[in-house]
Amino acid sequence: MPTGSTKGSQDSPAEASQALRAIWRSSQLPAHALSQVTLTGADPVAPSSFAVGTAAQASIAAAALATLQIWQLRTGRTQHLSVDMAAAARECFGHFSIDGRAPDMWDKLSGLYRCGGDANPGWVRIHANFAHHRDGALQLLGCPTGDDVERACIEAALREWRAADFEQAAAEARLVVAAVRSFDQWDRHPQNHALADMPLVSVEKIDDAQPIALPAPQHLERPLEGIRVLDLTRILAGPIAGRTLAAYGADVMLVNSPNLPNIEAIIDTSRGKLSAHIDLATSDGRTQLAELAKDANVFVQGYRPGGLAALGFGPEHLARLRPGIVYVSLSAYGHAGPWADRRGFDSLVQTATGFNHAEAEAFGAEMPKAMPMQILDYASGFLMAFGAQAALLRQVREGGSWHVRVSLARTGQWLRSLGRVADGTRCPSPQLESHQKTYKSGFGELRALPHAAQFSQTPVDWSRPSMPPGSHDAVWPA
Repeated sequence: MPTGSTKGSQDSPAEASQALRAIWRSSQLPAHALSQVTLTGADPVAPSSFAVGTAAQASIAAAALATLQIWQLRTGRTQHLSVDMAAAARECFGHFSIDGRAPDMWDKLSGLYRCGGDANPGWVRIHANFAHHRDGALQLLGCPTGDDVERACIEAALREWRAADFEQAAAEARLVVAAVRSFDQWDRHPQNHALADMPLVSVEKIDDAQPIALPAPQHLERPLEGIRVLDLTRILAGPIAGRTLAAYGADVMLVNSPNLPNIEAIIDTSRGKLSAHIDLATSDGRTQLAELAKDANVFVQGYRPGGLAALGFGPEHLARLRPGIVYVSLSAYGHAGPWADRRGFDSLVQTATGFNHAEAEAFGAEMPKAMPMQILDYASGFLMAFGAQAALLRQVREGGSWHVRVSLARTGQWLRSLGRVADGTRCPSPQLESHQKTYKSGFGELRALPHAAQFSQTPVDWSRPSMPPGSHDAVWPA
């Protein structure tokens, strides 16, 4: 491993209550609501030198506490919230099984590769879970494409590349590759400088609109009941946001293209959602989505920057189509800066921004080392759910259409700010199977981890089973 700074390695980790308080106050929500929360547990709760438990607990608590503010607004009643750190961390492992089978979440070609030979060591991480990303990387390297290619072909080809050069070439080809950096290297990067001006959760009023009254609460059994959320997201962070809102009672409709592949994690992240197919490449599909959006409260999207705007569904478009909408956008590296349009996933952002290098140093490992769970995805998903509700509260009180923005890299910056856990490397991996529950699903018997937030009066769970894409019509329930 190249040497470099482990900035923050001597810092004591922040308490989750402090982290929650900072998130809460940054979004202009009432400070007295923090008295409704009980947080239990402390890091380390997973084998990491980072405060992954604190990040999980604080982000979940922020989302859940915002839900209780909506409950109070609708009913005039208060509830108490409790979140245990060990349970929050377990949820972020995303471990599940379907009919007794635990899916392998990684393609055989995904992962770390050494570049440049012995004279010029460097590392890249390739994300090959989707066939088009895999084959694109193989073509760039001059390798054959398809399912039969083995890692040795990539390893041999990358001996001719510097890590930074392959990362750049892949980005120009719209592929998903990241070079391993140290924190020192990332801190000097122009994209990190751009992130410094971005809030962790950006909540911005983008247009005028009258306040939209939430559905009448006469028989309200769950805080977000009757609130409609369109979920146009894929992989983990965005789907986690929608799943979280569904756990609190929202009507969440996952909209998939019939022409795009999915990973098996969709089985777990679709709990509580309706699941419809809409082809936005067709005029009929765009009309369908527009009709759904006219009756939505929240629109969540995680497609490549500008992708939906090109089809007429950017935030400004939605604000005109549905005045008062809350539009939530997820990006990999933020909405401004030289990497604003660069694609990425949690594993790649960890790699590019220094976490894999720092974790390896903490563990004394020669190879870069990932954090034990995809905490950037999960924390970002919970923060998206928090931001959506913070904006909803402001919409009801102030009016306006709102744009909420979260990025994986900015969440990573926040995770670093929580400090390092001195004895985290000695923490054993948590037991997951014994904490799983059984859920009905259209995929088979689903065993998965429950949501870590618990309310004192209303249930936190999913009232709809996880279903395959396209199982439901693209219409809101009556």
